[in-house]
Amino acid sequence: MTAGALAGRRVVVTRPELGSLGPALAGAAAEVVHVPLISIEPPADGGVALAAALAGLESFDWLVVTSANGARAVGPAVADRPAVRLAAVGPATAAVLAALAGREVDLVPRRARAEGLLAEFPPGGGRVLIAQADRAATTLAEGLRALGYRVTAVDAYRTTLRAPSAAEVALLEGADAVLLASGSALDGWLAAGVDPSAIGAAVVAIGPSTAAAAARLGVRVTAVAGTPGDADVVAAVAAALA
Repeated sequence: MTAGALAGRRVVVTRPELGSLGPALAGAAAEVVHVPLISIEPPADGGVALAAALAGLESFDWLVVTSANGARAVGPAVADRPAVRLAAVGPATAAVLAALAGREVDLVPRRARAEGLLAEFPPGGGRVLIAQADRAATTLAEGLRALGYRVTAVDAYRTTLRAPSAAEVALLEGADAVLLASGSALDGWLAAGVDPSAIGAAVVAIGPSTAAAAARLGVRVTAVAGTPGDADVVAAVAAALA
């Protein structure tokens, strides 16, 4: 059913990297077009704050990573620090962190978002280091503090807007579906002088926060992927185009 819904349909992926999602969509017979609307850069301070936090990693009870980009930034430093427990917001992030750290991640929630992690995080005390994006919401940090933890949140990377070229805008306008992985992707549209609400394609958001950001800009979201996992995203795109 998925292949029938996606066969020959142009799906534009706007996140910085296609990753395994590109082959997953192509495997469902979609025409996959990559138009990144944000780019991933080192933190504004060059990584000084992150390096300092990682140097004192033994003083933390937990290291929490909220994305694959964050996992890549901290994974190598975790490899020789077995005392700190590891948590990742979802299985894709956990896989990257485990590969770089050389050990299993201690906590991966069933719902791959901040609220899911908070629901399964053990209450108590101790110190938590969160490696996150510069634009990250405060939901996770505030939630962990409410559970009794002392939280240090450090920028592991920053997201910068990437304005699409005229040719890429044409691809967006001619797409059957556009996949948004973050509210920042919509800002990339705006930076190019494009009105996102004028895009005629079906819009698929990864997660409720991205869907809410789209709604604030007047963009009608056709479907929301339940998790960032490839299977859920492909299913959401198929539902949007069915």
